[in-house]
Amino acid sequence: MTTPEAEPEQGGAPRPEERLERAVRAAEQALIEYEIALETFRVEVENFSRLHEQRLGPVYARLEELEAQILEARAARSGDPEDRRRADEARARLMPIPGVEELLHGWMDGDGLFPEATAMLTGQEVRPPKRVRPGEEARRLYRDLARKAHPDLAQEDDERARREEFLTRVNAAYARGDEAELRALAEEWAAGPVPERRPSRGEELYARLEWLDRRKELLTVLAKELEESAIGAMLRLAPDDPDRLLEEIAEQLAAQVGEREAELAGLLGQ
Repeated sequence: MTTPEAEPEQGGAPRPEERLERAVRAAEQALIEYEIALETFRVEVENFSRLHEQRLGPVYARLEELEAQILEARAARSGDPEDRRRADEARARLMPIPGVEELLHGWMDGDGLFPEATAMLTGQEVRPPKRVRPGEEARRLYRDLARKAHPDLAQEDDERARREEFLTRVNAAYARGDEAELRALAEEWAAGPVPERRPSRGEELYARLEWLDRRKELLTVLAKELEESAIGAMLRLAPDDPDRLLEEIAEQLAAQVGEREAELAGLLGQ
């Protein structure tokens, strides 16, 4: 929050309102920095999740199919009703459901894996998945815009609404890694109205600090959920080289596929 500096009391000691104004400004900037970091991490998690599903989804599907075939082969050999029940449950989990094509991002339909997925599993060259990761310039532009246009800096409802709408567009452009759009948004903001600010009363400043504190608590909960999610935890293992982490996981899954295929071949007497 920006307000005119209050005149210090006689003797050089700042007035209570001035100390509150400084505290509010510091809390606002800290909250904005925290929100920027959280949004950046959220975008990274979302992009890594998409890449993880595109690259490894077919392999997970192959492992599930092999597991069902192994259970079916065991049931056929043993004739045990319990083995048959487990095999039927495993097969039922793999049965297609309405909208499965959309859920599996085009990797599988009711007849099995698509050619691209099969090519990936057999080590053939395939079209790389679409990747979106904001570059350094996009990050810089985003952070600058978020600091300038953040809704938490508004005092009036209309101004807050304007900032929220603008920042929604900024977030969308950042998620796409669209530097040109971010530059255009920066020019738009620079040409826009600059709201006038009025000095706050002491009670308003106290209320503002309380609101900022509650907002920080909410963001802390959201940050924890992101960090503790499966994808978030994976991303934190290799924040600077997530592609290498995917390669390592792919190698491990490929080994598991080989083991399951060998186990199935043994059960089928091949």
